[in-house]
Amino acid sequence: MCRDTDASVQAWLSIVGLGEDGWPGLEPAARAAVARAAHVIGGRRHLAMLPPIAGQTRETWPSPLLDAIDGIRARRGTPVAVLATGDPFWFGVGATLARSVAPSEMRAFPRPSAFSLAAARLGWALQDVYCLSVHGRDLAAIRPYLDNGTRLILLSWDGRTPAAVARLLRETGFEPSRLTVLEHLGGAGARCLSDRAADWAHADIAALNVVAVDCVAGARAQPIPRVAGRPEALFEHDGQISKAEVRAVVLALLAPGRGETLWDIGAGSGAVGIEWMLADPANRTIALEARAERAERVRRNAERLGVPALECIHGSAPQALADLPTPDAIFIGGGLTHAGLVERCLASLAAGQQARLVATSVTVEGDAVLAAAMQRHGGTLRRIGIERAEPLGRFHGWASARPVTIGCWTRTR
Repeated sequence: MCRDTDASVQAWLSIVGLGEDGWPGLEPAARAAVARAAHVIGGRRHLAMLPPIAGQTRETWPSPLLDAIDGIRARRGTPVAVLATGDPFWFGVGATLARSVAPSEMRAFPRPSAFSLAAARLGWALQDVYCLSVHGRDLAAIRPYLDNGTRLILLSWDGRTPAAVARLLRETGFEPSRLTVLEHLGGAGARCLSDRAADWAHADIAALNVVAVDCVAGARAQPIPRVAGRPEALFEHDGQISKAEVRAVVLALLAPGRGETLWDIGAGSGAVGIEWMLADPANRTIALEARAERAERVRRNAERLGVPALECIHGSAPQALADLPTPDAIFIGGGLTHAGLVERCLASLAAGQQARLVATSVTVEGDAVLAAAMQRHGGTLRRIGIERAEPLGRFHGWASARPVTIGCWTRTR
């Protein structure tokens, strides 16, 4: 049920989505909302679509856009119209404003989104398409979605985006994929260009464009598996990486939820923190690694595997843990024997929810720390032994990896 936070304040903020057909394409209620606004804010392109309205002040978005929010809030109670592209609540300004203005004080007038227009033009079922934005975002973030048979629709940053997407597809072995660029969707200047990523050579692409990708895996393609315990070969490492089977168990115990933050202490290759972020695009990892060359390797792995937002700090625990955002979960993969680290981590976990700490050990000294921690704080211990078949002359024999002890603590406070 929707409730007004302040019944005395009427809706004063109108968020109006515009298409390429501009002012004539707006429904009467949306035009009326803009016409009665004392102040209108939007991009230059959108403001240019409006007819002159006497007594109305107009403002272009500043950069960064967030600098305008306080000014909009300061006009509370006065009719204000914000102009957006298409659907303001799909990678648009609507959600940003909703964090500062109560929904009961807003009225939204969406138009068809670029995703809807592109899917209709291509004949794609929108519910089966990954709809993403690379506008102001790192293009590497689309990497986890590349798989044979998947379809993507991307909101571009500018006219150079299609060539950058084609280059990424070629670099990752998806060169047979077909790219379709749709310019000025819904307008008189609409244009459609299509070609394989391997052959993409189109230039002079309009800044306002959408890129649709019909993914086809080539012989070199390595799609990123969808479940935890991804092969070690996917990661650049110097041997300091947990076995895939162990990582699958660790991630199951860490139990990533949506929008949660992980501390990955002693990150090594960064595999656990990367898999945490791959579990949900809203997740966050702060990795801590004492060796500079490994910290750089963590960053390279994160970029290559499609989670470029992973934060890697070059430093040692527990000193480098100060002032970090509160974690929902913590993984200790290195540095376990540092005095007081387990207690420091348990004290740092987020309050009021099921917060998790998981730590691994392959040494007698580390096992002793885990056993002592279980005596003091409860929790569980388990040990995993892995054997893999390896060549042995003309045959194969079982090769044992070091047993791994895993400690797990769940706290509700």
